[in-house]
Amino acid sequence: MQQFKRIIFLVLLTSLFFSCKSEVKETRPNIVVILCDDLGYGDLSAYGHPIIQTPNLDELADDGIKFTNFYSAAPVCSPARAGLLTGRSPNRAGIYDYIRAAGKPMDECLDLVHLQADEQTIPAMLKEVGYSTCLAGKWHLNSKFNSQEQPTPGDFGFDHWFATQNVARPSHKNPNNFVRKGEEVGELKGFSCQIVVDEALNWLQNRESENPFYLQICIHEPHGPIESPQFLVDDYLPKSINVDQAQYFANVANIDDAVGRLVQYLKENYGENTLVIFSSDNGPETLLRYRGAIRDYGSPGPLKGMKLWTTEGGIRVPGILYWLGKETYKGTSDAVVSLLDFMPTFAEISGAKLPERALDGQSMIPVIETGKMDRDKALLWIFYDAINEHRVAMRTDNWKILARMKADSTYLPLIHNLYDGNKDLVKQADLVDFELYNMNEDIKEAENVAEKYTEQFEEMKKLVKTEYSKLVKGSYVWSRGGE
Repeated sequence: MQQFKRIIFLVLLTSLFFSCKSEVKETRPNIVVILCDDLGYGDLSAYGHPIIQTPNLDELADDGIKFTNFYSAAPVCSPARAGLLTGRSPNRAGIYDYIRAAGKPMDECLDLVHLQADEQTIPAMLKEVGYSTCLAGKWHLNSKFNSQEQPTPGDFGFDHWFATQNVARPSHKNPNNFVRKGEEVGELKGFSCQIVVDEALNWLQNRESENPFYLQICIHEPHGPIESPQFLVDDYLPKSINVDQAQYFANVANIDDAVGRLVQYLKENYGENTLVIFSSDNGPETLLRYRGAIRDYGSPGPLKGMKLWTTEGGIRVPGILYWLGKETYKGTSDAVVSLLDFMPTFAEISGAKLPERALDGQSMIPVIETGKMDRDKALLWIFYDAINEHRVAMRTDNWKILARMKADSTYLPLIHNLYDGNKDLVKQADLVDFELYNMNEDIKEAENVAEKYTEQFEEMKKLVKTEYSKLVKGSYVWSRGGE
């Protein structure tokens, strides 16, 4: 009799275990992150662009949350992507600027830069709780892409990956530089954003697992070299000042079409529980900043600066969140959120364990539920290669402070990478020439209010000095001796 009772107990316990496990599995959402490249804050019709029409993204914003204070982790691509994947300032990972493709040794150890194997990422974290994972699109976290000398996307938790080192070459049309899980693909017909979405859809359709998935789609557009479908160019030409501007407008419209196809598929097949987030890696490129930027007519909207600036135009980006199948806050939110917040958010909604290391993001669950969130962790940017003079910026809920860096009475020169040849100069630098902006009243950063709000200025100055010191101390230094 005692043995029979023990068997019954074990059966009930096992049943309860699998019931709970099944319930957890069913409540874990699929997660889709869509990241554009150089898409400006003002490039979507949902964000006020007067000409470009983006009906699919507008609908996504109408059905979900449109963020007006959504920030990238950096004003340029590679560090922004590192921040998204790790939930940490890219300075901690040693990714300070865009990563150059390395054919031979370069100054400032630039040929060594890559996302290092010990970095813990979102896909690796989610795999621990049963997620299938896929990357489709731009990677740009290796100086030596698809090489045994540096980790590949597969080493960071992606079951399937289909990617390029940097931009689509020779342009968005018929690119020939994609690699699928280590194998070069060759020339592909079509436009990059559509090709990337096709790969994602094929992966979804052929998945053998019924587990939840993490899908990261890194669209190359509208980064140059820009090429767009002719029918869209023809449509925008009468509304544009020249054919190059029409090409840019058509490029963004093509993004909208590709995202629309993806979201429609998700609604039809995974509409019961799928979180979709759309954003950009940094602000828009400046027209004619370099020889190939002839079609870069991106818009920062009302914001000051562009890509490579620490003012708002470089780091504040479009941000849209829509959770299919779940009741959330709907509407416009002015909560201050960041790409850095993805990791803690995804950990919370999936039940995954966060890495045991310093993180710079915080969970976005409060804003998903209510549209509001108190920013416990100030957002800090140290971008040594900024076009504007103030290379340090920090944002809290209501305030933003900017600062320059000076060592031995001399402002720091432009720096592409922190390495053993300049680390002492960087680490002895002091913050100077502060400017303070009230972000509730002045998103254009038109009025420095340091003298008007002296109490807030002193508080922000103290905070940015503290946070700056901690981040510089924890920043990775590259060295030839450490190859």
